[in-house]
Amino acid sequence: MAVLRVIMSFEEEKMKKLSAILLIFLLVSGALCVEGSAQTGTPDDELPLADLFVARPLGVAAGIVGTGLFIVSLPFTISTKSVDKAAKKLITDPFHFSFSRQFPDESLDFR
Repeated sequence: MAVLRVIMSFEEEKMKKLSAILLIFLLVSGALCVEGSAQTGTPDDELPLADLFVARPLGVAAGIVGTGLFIVSLPFTISTKSVDKAAKKLITDPFHFSFSRQFPDESLDFR
């Protein structure tokens, strides 16, 4: 039982230190981000990065989810003869958004 208490106290101390380090890191990084954005606004080089790392992966995810939704809705779209419209909206448009647009796309506004 004593060994278990020693291990638990060691783990608690380790968690306290890790929590303190994490808290300090978050406070410092948050202060630096606020200070940097207050001085310069949104630099021109951040927009292509947002397009590359946010917008395009979300487009791929939307295309994958849309493909699943298209398969699920296929019995209904066949009966209404709107398979082409559903395929365009759920599959073609998201993948076009991710892979066929110019890079960087200035028409996107992340501000």
